[in-house]
Amino acid sequence: MSIIYLLIPIAIALAGVAIWGFFWSVNNGQLDDLESPAHSILYDDDEHLIPDDAKPPKPADKQ
Repeated sequence: MSIIYLLIPIAIALAGVAIWGFFWSVNNGQLDDLESPAHSILYDDDEHLIPDDAKPPKPADKQ
């Protein structure tokens, strides 16, 4: 039963740290843009890795 006197303050301290961490991340802009990092992988700059014979032909310039 005496262990509960140790575990309750530890649980409250851990909950306080978690709440502080959440508000710190919100105030520092960590949660502002959740979409762009997921979409950035689609727009990688890897044109130089594609062999020339596998690239689709470029459309002719219209004049």
